[in-house]
Amino acid sequence: MTRILLLGKNGQVGWELQRSLSVLGELIALDRHSNGLCGDISDLAGLTTTIRTVQPDVIVNAAAYTAVDKAESEPELAHTINALAPQMMAMEAAKSGALLVHYSTDYVFDGSGDKPWVENDLPTPLNVYGGTKLMGEFLIAQSRARHLIFRTSWVYGARGGNFAKTMLRLAQERDKLTVINDQFGAPTGADLIADVTAHAIRQVLQQKAPERAVADATTPSSVNRHIYHLVASGETTWFDYAKHVLAKAQQAHKAIEIKAKEVLPVATSAFPTAATRPHNSRLATQKLKDTFGLTLPPWQTGVNRMLAEILP
Repeated sequence: MTRILLLGKNGQVGWELQRSLSVLGELIALDRHSNGLCGDISDLAGLTTTIRTVQPDVIVNAAAYTAVDKAESEPELAHTINALAPQMMAMEAAKSGALLVHYSTDYVFDGSGDKPWVENDLPTPLNVYGGTKLMGEFLIAQSRARHLIFRTSWVYGARGGNFAKTMLRLAQERDKLTVINDQFGAPTGADLIADVTAHAIRQVLQQKAPERAVADATTPSSVNRHIYHLVASGETTWFDYAKHVLAKAQQAHKAIEIKAKEVLPVATSAFPTAATRPHNSRLATQKLKDTFGLTLPPWQTGVNRMLAEILP
């Protein structure tokens, strides 16, 4: 039976992965505070011991340092979690022949232009978070381990906080909302990411999709060979995303009292942050769809499903 080690089980994606991966084999799911085994990926020695103890066939790393602004003042911790920990996982996977699945981000790009980024575009991150995630990608490829890396963006889940919940709360508290209208991307559900992950793992384990890099791992083509962009189809802005959420909430749940009479678009500069955000977070997904035989649903489909789950 396939043995799968899942790290970060209680994050948005990790929570959904517990469901999607459970049908593939024996699942050992850990978080930072798991008893008996170390699931804290900032503890590299403890995590190494965990991997050697479990001896997994597949390692799925859904843990990461994701506090984008805080990373500007904690670059060493972000580097340990987002780069050194994935490197260690990859080195252990290379030794045992295990498959490593890892998640990265659109923040590896600088957000310029208006075309969807493809996997071979040159990464030039704007902030510490994006830089550490990019280094994680490179170190995994350099290890020569079997691996899959999924870059995603604008991730949400029904469990925990998310943009839609924030907009619904604020709209019931305030007379007017201002929302950024010059950042573009596709809201992507944690459930979609988890389901695609399970599908891809199954195909790789059955040798129906490529998974081993054989070229020099320092060349751009080989570094990107097993990187796939995974987002819902279509695009929107945070402003239009907010309007969609509020409109659906009012249509489906008349009991919700929306106090906000205006939702106004503003530029990113209206909300200064420690870390610079990319304006263009569009990701092209043709490589993922062609490799694994997938159709990705429109972003509205997942958001509407999430709203049906969280609204009273």
